[in-house]
Amino acid sequence: MADSIPFKQTLHVRDTCLCLHARRAARALGRRFDEAFRPLGITNGQFSLLASLNRPEPAKMGAVARLLVMDRTSLTALLKPLEQRGLVAIDVDAEDRRGRRLRLTPKGRRLLARALPIWERTHAEVESLLSGDQPDALRQSLRALE
Repeated sequence: MADSIPFKQTLHVRDTCLCLHARRAARALGRRFDEAFRPLGITNGQFSLLASLNRPEPAKMGAVARLLVMDRTSLTALLKPLEQRGLVAIDVDAEDRRGRRLRLTPKGRRLLARALPIWERTHAEVESLLSGDQPDALRQSLRALE
């Protein structure tokens, strides 16, 4: 068959594809942190969002979407359950009435304070799987790909 690809090419992709390996690692990390945060009723994505809102002034929605590398529609979907639980407030931007500002509520700050030690412990466990300066090298390499 003229359009068939040898199986060795499939194996080559499996063994060398940076995108595949990054996705597999991201999924494994996500599952680990999801399990750690389960007692608090949040996911690792929700933790990242809550942590990104821990700032002195309410954040513009677009800035948060860029930080979390997601489109506004995905950010809105991630925000909805947090807003319903009273953890996050979405306010009209006083500078631009079309925009929205996101802020942690007092309840959200309390939950984030409970989640942070869980993140620190789980993060330390993950880093312990790597040796020496590998965690820093990995972070540097991942930032280079952004």
